[in-house]
Amino acid sequence: MIKIGVQTGGAQGVLGVDGAYKLISEIGFEAVDANIDEVFTPGAINKREISKAVSGSEKDLLDALKPWKDASEKYNLPNFQAHAPFPSYVFDEKDESYNDFLVEMLQKIIRGCDYINCRNLIVHPFFLGYEHQLDPKTEWELNIDHYSKLIPAAKEYGVTICLENMFSGHNGKIMAAICSDITQACEYIDTLNGIAGGKQFGFCADIGHLVVCGLDIRQSLDELGDRICAFHVHDNDGSHDDHLAPYMGIADWDRFAQGLADIKFDSVMSFETINVWGKFPKEVAPDIMRAIYSSGKKFVGR
Repeated sequence: MIKIGVQTGGAQGVLGVDGAYKLISEIGFEAVDANIDEVFTPGAINKREISKAVSGSEKDLLDALKPWKDASEKYNLPNFQAHAPFPSYVFDEKDESYNDFLVEMLQKIIRGCDYINCRNLIVHPFFLGYEHQLDPKTEWELNIDHYSKLIPAAKEYGVTICLENMFSGHNGKIMAAICSDITQACEYIDTLNGIAGGKQFGFCADIGHLVVCGLDIRQSLDELGDRICAFHVHDNDGSHDDHLAPYMGIADWDRFAQGLADIKFDSVMSFETINVWGKFPKEVAPDIMRAIYSSGKKFVGR
């Protein structure tokens, strides 16, 4: 039976981690996508900063992640999946040392994922944006190499690494990026699992990213099949990565429900609807969260 999950982000920015889990539990969600990426933000990574939480001792990391562990246990709300800090790769034409640090950081985050009792870690592919994009061969080789470096930690701590379909942009136009070609995404997962000698890699199907890249949701889910280990379910206007509740954008939710049925999905379908906390007053956002949960139940029921 499919369970309904939601990310802690958005709510945790207003209510704190404990408050987010409390609200999510009260609404009826059965699992969460833990936004532990908060311990090392995209802004910090893009500035080439070094966070103590991910560069210090193991205790530093576990102390930083303790709020997510404690809240999960307190409200009996499993951390089904978590989002690793991102981006995983940054542009530097002269020095790769910071990118080497990012790989080491991800290895540590895998340990942290185990600490919060989470078995699925979403790690963005290693790619650059439009202006500095890599050629396809270099991008493939880089990703196989960098993901392979995560295999020992993933095996040690029993964590599945989930790739995600991405996008980039230029002059306000969203463009497909790594793993938005679903056939290529399947090749990545199958190749990496071959290297790992088992199912150590899976896929996080980001529905909003499929929509902005103009891909059919049902066909994408059908091709990915049982490679899907996690979801980022959200809506948008077709031009922006809005991260909105279902039916606030243009996504075809009939095709989504049909795709779930096609692949006989029976795990956690998790929403990544962080921006409803920015679009609605904090007093109203919890009601939108309840509507999101109701949408999830509708999809499952169908």
